[in-house]
Amino acid sequence: MKRYTVILVDDEEEVRQAIINKLDWEAIGFQVIGAADNGEDALELAERLRPDVVMTDIKMPFMDGLTLSNKLKQISKDIKIIVFSGFDEFEYAQEAIKLEVEEYILKPINAAKLKAVFARIKVKLDNEINRKRDIEQLRKYYLESLPVMKEQFLIGLLEGRLSKQRIVELMNSYELNLNYPYYMTGIVNIDKSSKKNADILETEGFITVSLKQIVDENLSSCCEFYSCIYLESVVVIALLTDSKQSNDFIHTMDQICKSAFRILENNTSAGIGFICSDLMELSRSYQSAQNAIDYRILFEPNQVIYIQDVEAQVNDGNIWDSSYTENILREIKLGEVEHLEKAIQELIGYIKKTAISFQLFQISLMEMVTEIYKLGRTYQIDMDKVFGMDFNFNDKIYQFKSSEALKQWLIDICMKVRGSIRRERIDSAKLLIEKAVEYIDQHYQNSDLSVDTLCNYLNVSATYFSTLFKREMGMSFVNYLTKVRLDKALQLLNTTDEKTYNISTMVGYMEPNYFSYVFKKQYGVSPSNYRKKYSAK
Repeated sequence: MKRYTVILVDDEEEVRQAIINKLDWEAIGFQVIGAADNGEDALELAERLRPDVVMTDIKMPFMDGLTLSNKLKQISKDIKIIVFSGFDEFEYAQEAIKLEVEEYILKPINAAKLKAVFARIKVKLDNEINRKRDIEQLRKYYLESLPVMKEQFLIGLLEGRLSKQRIVELMNSYELNLNYPYYMTGIVNIDKSSKKNADILETEGFITVSLKQIVDENLSSCCEFYSCIYLESVVVIALLTDSKQSNDFIHTMDQICKSAFRILENNTSAGIGFICSDLMELSRSYQSAQNAIDYRILFEPNQVIYIQDVEAQVNDGNIWDSSYTENILREIKLGEVEHLEKAIQELIGYIKKTAISFQLFQISLMEMVTEIYKLGRTYQIDMDKVFGMDFNFNDKIYQFKSSEALKQWLIDICMKVRGSIRRERIDSAKLLIEKAVEYIDQHYQNSDLSVDTLCNYLNVSATYFSTLFKREMGMSFVNYLTKVRLDKALQLLNTTDEKTYNISTMVGYMEPNYFSYVFKKQYGVSPSNYRKKYSAK
């Protein structure tokens, strides 16, 4: 039996423990996975643990239960909320109804009543998941939401097969409004090999349909968009009224990955392409989204990957349209050594069995080497160290006495570029985090300092930065900022006679009471008592 997760929120530990002891949680299909004594901590806990149910008191310090409920619904509309209170007031109940709270319970809480409440919520949660998994409903949704002609139009638009005049004609014919200032493309891909439960949507086609349903439901509150299923992935064209809206699109696509994993129990990744301002550039954005999703092996599952975060802008010059070259470039960037060697061997095999003129072979090989060179320059690699000083391709090509010699030379330069890219990628990540740490050290006094503020300064997305920061620093941005502020507060307490409420403002806390709470939570004493006990006289 599936167990749903619960977080308890009350500023009295005795109350929280009493609620935990009232029920046999496992027997009724639930599991308490966390508890908090105020709304601020509860919100951070919910963002990290993604519970199914949050049970909260109304009266709490720093953030009351109704404000918490409102913010929880912004995180996920699927979270079920139970509010309990010692106040039988109509205003509270009325506000709870507006926030779509499941239950409003008065203290003291009766065990039998509480068990009945959770029984009702379990039925509702079961029905919601069963509805998303229902094969017949998914088939109907598929037939109704994906008319074949509109799907072909969107695919043609993404592949760049339509002229501008033809796009206008088909938009009018299908009554589609694509006239927006900005566009972004996204690809959502589900890893069917990661399936944990063989009973969930055994027909693979309907797994993809269910994924599209999740995408459509979540994006509807973010931006205007069109979506379709293409090559077993869900492809999205986001229609943006402002370039800054791209951050909301990236964030929502990240949440979609996490929701899909919860519902379908399969790892899900999303690749986001470059933003563009012309429909004729959509194919380029789509190609860059495909490139982005190739990077999913470098990241943890169930998150979004924005191409601008992981790869420099691709040059617009003409390229040799060859699958062999594309495979080699992909393996240089992302693959293992044996995969790169195999890709080069496949190219050599193609050359040996294909009857082409030496001139065409020379031109094609030159274009491929040029692409390898461009790839290295994109990552700011010194290509003289790769090819050698005064490298001349026309001279080099005549030095090859066999296809084996060509293969060994290609393996050598590709391995050098591959190693340099990996070193550059690590260095870039460290440099980015160093800049972030420097910015925090210079702006910790600003109470409005946030991940979004820092990411706007660094010109990266919040999702990518948060993953990178935690990997490099061993803690989240919020925890690190709190550590910096408290370290500065300790220094001021030890070396100055400033009042604690002034120190609170000096280290970025506008609310002295919250500063005192955070300080005591970390060090076990209030700021004023710390000064009395530890500071030098």
